[in-house]
Amino acid sequence: MTVTNSRTTAPPRHRAGQGGSDGGGARSAARERRRRRGRRIRFALAFVLSLVVLALAGAGWLYLKLDGNINTFDSGGLSDNRPKAGSSKGENVLVIGSDTRTGGNDRLGGGNKDDVGRSDTAFLLHIYADHKHALAVSIPRDTLVTIPPCKLPDGTWTKTQPDTMFNAAYSVGETAKGNPACTQNTVEQLTGLRVDHTVVVDFKGFASLTSVVGGVQVCLPNDVYENDLNPNRTTRGKLLFKKGEQTVSGQKALDYVRIRHGIGDGSDIGRIKRQQAFVASLLKEVKSNGLTPTRLLPLADAATKSLTVDPGLGSADKLISFAMSLKDIDLHNTKFVTVPWRYDGSRVAIVQPDADDLFAALKADHTIDGKNASGRKSGAKATAPASPSASPVSGAGIDVTVYNGTTVGGLAARGAATLTSDGFTVTGTATASTQDHTTTLVEYGAGEQAAAETVAKAFPGAVLQSVTRAGVSVVLGQSYANTPTATASPTAVPSSVAAGARSADDDPCSNLTYG
Repeated sequence: MTVTNSRTTAPPRHRAGQGGSDGGGARSAARERRRRRGRRIRFALAFVLSLVVLALAGAGWLYLKLDGNINTFDSGGLSDNRPKAGSSKGENVLVIGSDTRTGGNDRLGGGNKDDVGRSDTAFLLHIYADHKHALAVSIPRDTLVTIPPCKLPDGTWTKTQPDTMFNAAYSVGETAKGNPACTQNTVEQLTGLRVDHTVVVDFKGFASLTSVVGGVQVCLPNDVYENDLNPNRTTRGKLLFKKGEQTVSGQKALDYVRIRHGIGDGSDIGRIKRQQAFVASLLKEVKSNGLTPTRLLPLADAATKSLTVDPGLGSADKLISFAMSLKDIDLHNTKFVTVPWRYDGSRVAIVQPDADDLFAALKADHTIDGKNASGRKSGAKATAPASPSASPVSGAGIDVTVYNGTTVGGLAARGAATLTSDGFTVTGTATASTQDHTTTLVEYGAGEQAAAETVAKAFPGAVLQSVTRAGVSVVLGQSYANTPTATASPTAVPSSVAAGARSADDDPCSNLTYG
């Protein structure tokens, strides 16, 4: 009997790689494509990451380079008796133009590279708290001021120097690099405003900056020759500038801001007006290029090579961050004025109470037209505190001179207003020889005690003191500064100052001469 196998034989299964019609090859190809795509993505990511690393390394290198450019001065030379921080919501930046001849500056400005460093120009830039307004106050170099104690290179401190030319502060210690801390101390004492930052620019820094921006538009009221820049020349020399508008940079820009003779009356006051016009034009160029990090880095590289700053601006990120904070200040809202002044022989004297009113307005963050730029709501009103006088005083027929014996700005003007309202005749206001008075003094000469006692009634707590000189004077102390006053702070820059103001968007040919 034959037995037959009834099981059906199944077709053989395909092994991987042997081909077939069930799609296994397609899946294998797809996997291979995914692997290739993954390799491309990883390569692209690695490439992008490399670019980012290189960019960051480049930025880091640039910042390190800028940091290496910046010089700082010793903050140990700043006074211990400074105006309080935060007394104004705005910021105050002291800008000093140095004529030091070190570091190659003698090739641009002439002179001896070992000569004593001096400040050729200076202005205090007040940046209002709203960061939309700014006011630069120029201080003539020949202004008679009180230079407070300043630190010498050997670590000792000088004595107070009253009735001294302002630019002498920068030369205290007689070093080639100058003494920015002493100039800052002097400005703080003069204005009663705390200086937040100080920047010193030398010849090289100035010339480089003007070249990087592509030149600055200036205007000359007449032709200018070499002997106008150097009056010691025996001949007129070659023509430096033609009359009218022109663009200058580098050495030509430096020559323009240094010219004093041959234009107007040849005074330093006239030169200040032209320097203000130049800075205004420089700001126009910077603003037209755009205040962006990309634009600022070349400017920063040029400027920092010859800058000396306080430690608060002593790094690239701090300096650039500060510059970027100014980007919203409109040119029209950037004003230039000169501290109220008058001639005192061949020197310049501060005019009071206009100067104190100006600094009080800045401290209150009021603009040149009286606008409140402190960031407070314009509708908010301050409550007027009580009058310092305990009872009415009659000062008819009594002449008084008022001195500010503190570092509080505007105090002499405030004291003068108190006396005037009581009928006294104020013959003048000034800064006392020392600013450490805690109590108000009423000083009087022979036979004038009765008048002094009447004056003292206007200042409760004042102490009488006899002196050898004639007349009656008041030296206001901190006790008076701390007393509430019914007189509101000035709400605008004095009209005598505002009338001569320049806006950064003014025509470069306007108001360039004095005399």
